[in-house]
Amino acid sequence: MSVIITRSVSRLEPALRAKAFAFVEKLNEDHALPGLHIEPIQNSADARVRTGRVDQGYRAVLFRLTRPDAVDYVLHGIWPHDDAIAVAKKVCLTVNPISGVPEIIEATAPAPAETPARDEVAAPRAADAVRTPEARPHLIGYGVGDLVEGLGLDRGFAEQVLGAHDEDALLAVAAVAPAEWQGLAVLDLAGGLSVDDIKDRLGLEAPVASESVSDEQIVDALQRPAGRLSFAWIESNEELERVVEEGDFGDWRVFLHPEQRRFVDRDYRGPARVTGGAGTGKTVVVLHRARALARRAPIPRVLVTTYTRNLADMLERDLVRLDPSVPMSKAIGRSGVMVSGIDAFAAQVVREAQGAIRNATEAVLGVATLDVIDRTPEAAWDEAVALGGQDLPEPLRNRSFLTDEYAQVVLPHGITSLTQYLRVRRPGRGVALDRVKRTAVWNVVAAYRASARAHGRVDFAEVAALAAKHLELEALAGRGRPFDHVLVDEAQDLSTSHWKLLRAAVAPGPNDLFISEDAHQRIYGNRITLSHVGIDVVGRARRLTLNYRTTAQNLRWAMSVLDGGDYSDLAGEAEDHTGYRSARSGPPVSLRRCADQDEELDAAAADLKQWIDAGDPGETLAVLVKDRYQQERVVNGLAERGVKAQSVGQGNPKAGRPVVMTMHRSKGTEFGKVILLGVREGAFPAGLRELAYEDTARTDGLLRERSLLYVAATRARDLLVVSWSGKASPLVSVPA
Repeated sequence: MSVIITRSVSRLEPALRAKAFAFVEKLNEDHALPGLHIEPIQNSADARVRTGRVDQGYRAVLFRLTRPDAVDYVLHGIWPHDDAIAVAKKVCLTVNPISGVPEIIEATAPAPAETPARDEVAAPRAADAVRTPEARPHLIGYGVGDLVEGLGLDRGFAEQVLGAHDEDALLAVAAVAPAEWQGLAVLDLAGGLSVDDIKDRLGLEAPVASESVSDEQIVDALQRPAGRLSFAWIESNEELERVVEEGDFGDWRVFLHPEQRRFVDRDYRGPARVTGGAGTGKTVVVLHRARALARRAPIPRVLVTTYTRNLADMLERDLVRLDPSVPMSKAIGRSGVMVSGIDAFAAQVVREAQGAIRNATEAVLGVATLDVIDRTPEAAWDEAVALGGQDLPEPLRNRSFLTDEYAQVVLPHGITSLTQYLRVRRPGRGVALDRVKRTAVWNVVAAYRASARAHGRVDFAEVAALAAKHLELEALAGRGRPFDHVLVDEAQDLSTSHWKLLRAAVAPGPNDLFISEDAHQRIYGNRITLSHVGIDVVGRARRLTLNYRTTAQNLRWAMSVLDGGDYSDLAGEAEDHTGYRSARSGPPVSLRRCADQDEELDAAAADLKQWIDAGDPGETLAVLVKDRYQQERVVNGLAERGVKAQSVGQGNPKAGRPVVMTMHRSKGTEFGKVILLGVREGAFPAGLRELAYEDTARTDGLLRERSLLYVAATRARDLLVVSWSGKASPLVSVPA
């Protein structure tokens, strides 16, 4: 026997969640238990409907599906006793005859199969189209017939959709769709997709030719991608407990959009890439795909990696929450899923290479050495300039240019001599270097390397390059690659040496590399083109456009921060930020100008107190700031105003208190309500003085500042407050 739950079960009030879990646990054990009181309802609209006793005051509404070899129950929801009986009498579980999607509908509302005069609906479109463009600005050219006959939307809902007078009204209509897939179809129409595109995207088909739908047909529809968008097959009591305990924050574990599920289940002939804006579920796809790969026999060796340690920790935590039975590994080359930050992975490769790393250091650094454990401090570049930079032009005498030149040109090309450096091509670097300037730069590089060797140190970029070279040499020697599959989250932040390492970690072939990226969230590093590092994703890349996290109002404001920026993705193609849309609506973004920083803190403290008093859990509230100095100042300032907040750096937020963290640290997180503090002129953009050596570098730095603010804004699920003192940042649009 199987139990299938709807999204409404994951959104029960906290007081009912434990009761729901206990009920389903008993149902899974034996649906004939006397204490469950699973009973049919007389005069019900659907003979499959049942109610079951949750406790003395509540009953569950279910549908019983009987097949020759199994009995399944679909749990619709839980209500007070009398309300449950009333619901059970009028609801029906059926399959939409146009789309093939399972739906729970009320018998009093016209179902798609009962929509009268379908031949009339298919008549000339002018007869049923709304002609005034202002009435439906996003759906010009569509009529009721297109939506009813073409997609299978309910007629009444289709009429509401076409009557929406603006974008917000259309979003409000979509939010109360009779079935979730119908609301998503409308959002896709509003985003410019055709009816055929939507059918493909949602996997819609019409398997039911008759008005009578059998239990077997319903079960088949429930198992398809479009059915699993709103119905989840619960495989164990542990999985149910995890979903129910976290409410709609845990929906991602079981309810996937068909487009996401396509990425999860599909086999690719080579590297594949999924792109999408913040909140579109790219990380969810990575986690589900890692789980799906790890379930194959024999258990493969899977690496899941990302740029920062914090993100890697969250990926590992969420993968275990998704499925505690997934085989995990901490060892390179062992079966199971290894989750690691990219630099930690590189360091582990180098450490485990032991004496064999000497061959890599000779190829990469020009010196055969085993001193690769300690890390070089950033100040070493300043010392190198002092020692060898006498001939270096003033604009190039800064750490930013030198670290970029070293990481993007010298290390990836394995340059160990001036002769090699004089000959190497430097596409995309922006700064033109003639022979004299190259010689001056190389003198500094040589001084940097000599000092590092003397102290037995390497920097993070060198470690990645050494790890990549070591794995390449191991493969050439016939000792194989350490992984069967590599999955990369937040891939836009990785460096050239990181990509060479990942390419060396897995042999080219089916399902070798799966890459998730959002060019708009590149807040570290420089632009990279995958083809330049031997990774070809042509024909195996698609984009997710539906935001599940952020309300339309918050998303609209966050996207406005990107206006004026020129972004490109890992394929080297321009990344347009149009077409993204949200499935959720909420209050407008609150823009707050304050006289000074004390007033900002006063207002933030008042907001947090009000939200906590209203019942918001403290850990779902966040104040995001630009840097660590501001982070500690804000924590102390809130404490002085009676709000005990937690400062979060490494590790995850603890329950109970509002969170204060830097915007960089916030990547990968989400909160119910977010305050962006200090979004003022001088703070955004900031830190560009070091990039004055070249216009290209300065432009790229400005893009990262826009991206950082975009990342911070898209952490908010429901409410976003943007605060500043003095003059607002020029990156944000403030009404006069």
